[in-house]
Amino acid sequence: MMTDTTASSARVRTRFAPSPTGFIHLGNIRSALYPWAYARATGGDFILRIEDTDLERSSQAAVDVILEGMKWLELDHDEGPFYQMQRMDRYKEVLSQLQEKGHVYPCYMSVEELDALRERQMANKEKPRYDGTWRPEPGKVLPPVPEGVKPVLRFKTPQGGVVGWDDKCKGRIEFQNSELDDLVIARPDGTPTYNFCVCVDDMDMRITHVIRGDDHVNNTPRQIHIFEALGAQVPVFAHLPTVLNEQGEKMSKRNGAKPVTQYRDEGYLPDAMVNYLARLGWSHGDDEIFSREQFLQWFNLDHLGRSAAQFDEAKLRWVNAQHLKAMADDALAALVAPQLLQRGVAQEALADGRLVKICALFKDRCDTTVVLADWAHVFYGDVTPVEAERAQHVTDAVAPALDALADALAACAWDKASISAAFKQVLAQHGLKMPQLAMPARVLTVGTAHTPSVDAVLELVGREKVVARLRNR
Repeated sequence: MMTDTTASSARVRTRFAPSPTGFIHLGNIRSALYPWAYARATGGDFILRIEDTDLERSSQAAVDVILEGMKWLELDHDEGPFYQMQRMDRYKEVLSQLQEKGHVYPCYMSVEELDALRERQMANKEKPRYDGTWRPEPGKVLPPVPEGVKPVLRFKTPQGGVVGWDDKCKGRIEFQNSELDDLVIARPDGTPTYNFCVCVDDMDMRITHVIRGDDHVNNTPRQIHIFEALGAQVPVFAHLPTVLNEQGEKMSKRNGAKPVTQYRDEGYLPDAMVNYLARLGWSHGDDEIFSREQFLQWFNLDHLGRSAAQFDEAKLRWVNAQHLKAMADDALAALVAPQLLQRGVAQEALADGRLVKICALFKDRCDTTVVLADWAHVFYGDVTPVEAERAQHVTDAVAPALDALADALAACAWDKASISAAFKQVLAQHGLKMPQLAMPARVLTVGTAHTPSVDAVLELVGREKVVARLRNR
């Protein structure tokens, strides 16, 4: 029976092995983040494998989202992607080897016979399971082989003792072999089944650590038996708790989970997503905000959480805002520029160097690059003031002061200090307080009364537009 594995003494090799049967979401991508991080933290290798044997449900579009999502999050793989459908000859070769060694046998029990067996077992309050009718044993006489029936191939599960492993997330897990029936590892047409293909892949790819969702816990004892029958090293296992959605249900496409690429389109930063996802099931003390480099310095399998983590979009936006504030202004401008081009801003308009300064001015009040692009767009196109704000702030009483401000700004030097001095001059002349003039000036020039410092904003809008908008009200 299996003893504690020594796979950890080898060079670390981890893998992410998604099925392209639905668009990859944040719950799935966390199962890529941890094996990627462990490989990077230990100087090992990270392998990408696409488990596409479910021909009816697999799609190229889903494969594309996997590849795009990982590229966006910069979860680079060292080998792959390998596709299981391209490895069928290898699976059949290994299957033949297991048959020759007596680990596999043909089973001719029909689906109808299996269903009847299960019904009898459930009626007797027994666990429904295959009863070993076709399992060859010394001295046992097997039933006559029915004509015209293609058998499935079943794996001879050890019948006594315990199979177990020390899970790096859940601790010691054990199953009684008597609870496990003989697994079907090849269908009647000869195609191998999931649990068998996974073991052959992990063996061939020399995977040392399998870090995956805990929905695979029940597959693990069967896979350990197959590894041992193959004479392969059994990997170290870490089964991660489920990621729940905001309603407390398992995150899934059916429950409204978004494809991971949608977060890219909504203006989230890859490093912020890595930071947020890392904390959904792993921790380093009380650290909430950290860089990718810090994460890789700190990450190990000893601080994985044991309970399900719940996704919280408000927390994700907060984490994103912290990363956005800390980001270099020119790097932010490089992310915002393509969004402005998509909104119809001309490439030449972006060549004047203002965008970096705009990002510097507004990033503290934005939680995504899309929100930042919304602000930046104001500086490159026409502005339509918010009507309620216009009615509140651009009154007849303040009209003379706005005219005087337009005159003063048309004549002063164009920098923050001079713009500020022009405001003070007009305020003194008209006996007003700063908000009484700054609010209508903002509404007319950038469309809303709530912005950073008015002198900094107007400097970036440009003299010509500012003066024209103050006058053409």
